[in-house]
Amino acid sequence: MRILACAAIAASAALVSLAAHAQTVLTVSSWVPSTVPLTIAQKEWCALLEKNTASRMRCNILPRAVASPAGTFDAIKSGVADVSFAVHGYTPGRFALTQIAEFPFLADSAESLSVAFNRVAARHPQFGEEHRGVHVLAYFTDAPGMLMNTRHPVTRLEELQGLKWRVSGGIINEVAQALGMNATLKPATDTYELLSGGVMDGTVFPADAVEPWKIDKLVKYATVVPGGLYNTSFVFMMNKARYDKLAPEEKQAVDAISGEVAARLFGREWDAADRRGMALMQANGVQIVEADAGFIEDIKTHIAPVEGRWVERAKAKGLADPAEVLQELRAEIAKASR
Repeated sequence: MRILACAAIAASAALVSLAAHAQTVLTVSSWVPSTVPLTIAQKEWCALLEKNTASRMRCNILPRAVASPAGTFDAIKSGVADVSFAVHGYTPGRFALTQIAEFPFLADSAESLSVAFNRVAARHPQFGEEHRGVHVLAYFTDAPGMLMNTRHPVTRLEELQGLKWRVSGGIINEVAQALGMNATLKPATDTYELLSGGVMDGTVFPADAVEPWKIDKLVKYATVVPGGLYNTSFVFMMNKARYDKLAPEEKQAVDAISGEVAARLFGREWDAADRRGMALMQANGVQIVEADAGFIEDIKTHIAPVEGRWVERAKAKGLADPAEVLQELRAEIAKASR
């Protein structure tokens, strides 16, 4: 009898031990280097998940991306990995509503714009409809975009139009066309090769990009546009079936660090990297100028139709009053910037 009792106790202890060590592991992919804010922030999110669940949940961050930048949304949708991020503009024509966060002159901070963007998108279910097949963890943006080139200072429209530019997709494509830029859509990962080989003269980027993409010694001139010439919108996401299979307490753990928490995490990391990028350009002798009032006015005049075209696309996607939602975004940016 005593032997049976001891065996029962041992079995019970083994089950408790098994339960204590059982983990839910999420496979996580990144298509940018470990030094880029995207990868850093995603890793911080994973660390927060593990900490908050006492290691009952953790991430397995894969050593290589499971898909190209443009293919990542579909890779997460189909379950090739559980968690990653995607640039909306890398798949032209697929996302319209998220372009609301990409307009020029919106914000000087990735954190304030990311928080505002996530708040507005969360209020309007039409944004979620554009992301069917994935569970949205957060919407966010990079830091304000600027002009960088290897040829000469850009202080007026004519100087902008005489160069070949790499652009990242989304609203910046339309802005580039409206400004008469000779622009080609290419992912950030191609930038060094394009600039070093002379295929392109310049790129539109936030300042943080010079370090991870190793263009700090290629770029000679940079033009800062107050509020940004553009922003790039992103989605941080999980495979929907994977999320749906999580236990209720696991969903709560994921939800607690998603939404505004995750948007702020990505935004803060990007702002910090942006400051480092500006310092690195200055240290390397890059000539940095700020667009003056005349240049800004020229940009505003030429891009005026871009917003109207977006309003029509957003209506077609089911957003009843896109212009009002854009005003809502600007109001949230003001709140988040205080």
